[in-house]
Amino acid sequence: MPAASGAGVAAVLAALLMAAPAGAAQPAWTGTWATAQHASYDPGTSEVTVRIPVRVSAGGSIVRIRLTNGFTDQPVTIGHATVGPRDSGSAVAHPYDLRFGQKREVTIAAGGQAVSDPVRLAVPDRGDLVVSLYFPGRLTHISQHWMGLQTVYWTPDGGGDHAGDSGGSAFTTTDSTLPFLTGVDVRGGDAEGAVVALGDSITDGAASTANANRRWPDYLAARLSACSSTAGVLNAGISGNRITAGTDGNPSALDRLERDVLSQSNARTVILFEGVNDLSWGGANGDQVIDGMREIARRSHARGLRVIGATVVPYRGWGDWWTEGKEADRQQVNAFVRDSGGVFDGYADFDKAVRNPDDPTRYAAAFDSGDHLHPNDTGMKAFADAVGLATLGVARDCPSARVRPAPYQPVFGSFSATE
Repeated sequence: MPAASGAGVAAVLAALLMAAPAGAAQPAWTGTWATAQHASYDPGTSEVTVRIPVRVSAGGSIVRIRLTNGFTDQPVTIGHATVGPRDSGSAVAHPYDLRFGQKREVTIAAGGQAVSDPVRLAVPDRGDLVVSLYFPGRLTHISQHWMGLQTVYWTPDGGGDHAGDSGGSAFTTTDSTLPFLTGVDVRGGDAEGAVVALGDSITDGAASTANANRRWPDYLAARLSACSSTAGVLNAGISGNRITAGTDGNPSALDRLERDVLSQSNARTVILFEGVNDLSWGGANGDQVIDGMREIARRSHARGLRVIGATVVPYRGWGDWWTEGKEADRQQVNAFVRDSGGVFDGYADFDKAVRNPDDPTRYAAAFDSGDHLHPNDTGMKAFADAVGLATLGVARDCPSARVRPAPYQPVFGSFSATE
């Protein structure tokens, strides 16, 4: 008798999960990809379809997507949505129709959210999916994450509904912002939870190679994918983000903690990597940054998450922002992260990973993108390699660490869906 293929096993598992009787325990949804929406713009277009490629972290056999209209003052209607494995460019190997409450069309109120119904789709760890969204009528505003570092494909104005196309010939314009899509969840895989990277432009991937998935959370996902039981890795970085203050288009880490961390599906652990913007140009001192870190840790622990602190990287040479006084504040914050007295459940020494041993106020040349703040691809990998997998509590039997997950209180997404 021939052995069953991996895809066939996944399909059988998905069918069993979907056919479970009402009231039966379902496997937890786990976040496998995310981005933090933070601004909006008026595209001045009508009757268009967008195609958004994403690289998931943990795989599964059932998928759903999460959408937000959080930064607009008008409702948005999505007339047709699909998800499918990426072929190449804007082409999709097989687009699967998505429903919202068993309906093809969904209208999301200003400031609102929506989550799709589940769709059976076998997704491997670190596989590429494409989400397509068709907008009937005038598209007045787009809620978006602007530093996508990923080519996003659009039909021209008036192009119509091409969400169900396998080919990509209808998608003739591109940009790199991520519209409306805020998350992809899976279940039926081997992920034991999700790790959320809460950060600023460095976590967002600034200065890493576009269309190559070389942000440090991507490298961390690659490390975790080698474990026998893995985890989702969710990127909640926003360029320019701060702990101590925010703006209308860039809420502070404290203000967005609930939305971008605590409400993520099956979030287990948060890696807090912020503070350089607060200290360099944001006007905050070391005590204020530490107070903010304490508050993030307190709120995260109250919801059952582990909290891993990350040290603030050197930035001397980045414009004129560095001073000896600010360096003293950075050293104060880093001393706290390394010895927080139980505030953190562990720490990742990103400062040590990339600093110049001959001048610890600066990046080592091998890791510096050239602006003396953001790492190159090699520096991004150095950050991921500095994370102790055992501290995350979400994976087992990893090549570089034997991990025993700590007891936890599961935290599920705040979104609702017909399951």
